[in-house]
Amino acid sequence: MKCIYCEHPYTYLLADKQRKCGKCKRKFSPRKIEREQKLYTLFIEGINAREASKQSKMHFATVQKYYENFRRNIALYADEIYQHNSHRVTGYDEYLYLPKSLKVEDNIHKIQHFLTMSYDNKVYNIMMPRTRDIHYDNEDEQSSKLLLKYLKFNKVAKLSKAQNTITTFWDYFESFICQYKGVSDAQFIYYLKEAEWRFNTSK
Repeated sequence: MKCIYCEHPYTYLLADKQRKCGKCKRKFSPRKIEREQKLYTLFIEGINAREASKQSKMHFATVQKYYENFRRNIALYADEIYQHNSHRVTGYDEYLYLPKSLKVEDNIHKIQHFLTMSYDNKVYNIMMPRTRDIHYDNEDEQSSKLLLKYLKFNKVAKLSKAQNTITTFWDYFESFICQYKGVSDAQFIYYLKEAEWRFNTSK
């Protein structure tokens, strides 16, 4: 088995089942690599962490950590790809997401705000400042009305037609995120990036 670090063709097996490279002397675990590849395959297929835990017979918390790492890598990959295609952007628009089960009037502070850009039938998303970061008195009725008006009408739209790559992605995202319950604010960007990646690769 070749080394996963320097690709030297000769490694030898240690007593603890790890392998050590004959050139760079670094150790690695073939079992860990096999486990990660299996979980990545399940992730690619769209199998959620709980079901992947059952299929792989691995602890849910372990699978969840792997899935979180996959999503972080996807986010980094998306940024890298966009850097090479930013000059190709042809449209952009803001999106305000709130689970359909919640009323906007009572949950303004929970709205997720992101900007979607399109290029070559693909999309790239950037998180915008949260509404709760805007300094307003949520107990004041007038302040709430003004913010609602802002959320409804303050857009930076540059769309050539109503139904396009961006709105198609939004529909896809709404369907995608519904399968997850209680995505935290800190993790939302990674689920958004996963949806972006799946949408783009499907194209």
